[in-house]
Amino acid sequence: MRPGQILVADHGGVYVIKMVGDVRLTLCISFDQFIDTMFSQNDFCEVMFDLSEAEAIDSTTLGLMAKIALQGKDERNITPVVYSNNDSINRLLYTMGFQEIFNIVNDLEAPVTPAQPLEAEAPEEQQVKEKVLEAHKILMGLNRENRETFRNLVKMLEER
Repeated sequence: MRPGQILVADHGGVYVIKMVGDVRLTLCISFDQFIDTMFSQNDFCEVMFDLSEAEAIDSTTLGLMAKIALQGKDERNITPVVYSNNDSINRLLYTMGFQEIFNIVNDLEAPVTPAQPLEAEAPEEQQVKEKVLEAHKILMGLNRENRETFRNLVKMLEER
């Protein structure tokens, strides 16, 4: 598997987030900082995820994706689009309940514009723990299956 990357681009308030390879929590702090920056922009009006080159996405990253969808709905009344043509990734998205908070499509009429990579920072352990906890609490809020799946992990993180 290729190492994970998150590439981002802003096209006049329309943000494209492309995930490539094996996307893991090592990018969670940079990704969360990008989310904060994106929502602080006055022209932010839409977000699209391109998962066509993603090979795997961990649950922390999925939780941060869900954060974008939920915050986008609350603050901007937008529903992000997720483009994925990978059956394995699509099963994961549907298992997590993402069809309830995203528009999931498996083809595009136009190609996705290239983007700049987020740089992985060397975060402190406490920062990572907080992001992992936040992301999994978000996932737990999506449906009962997620609550059961992540309950023990969240409990363990809260006790540390």
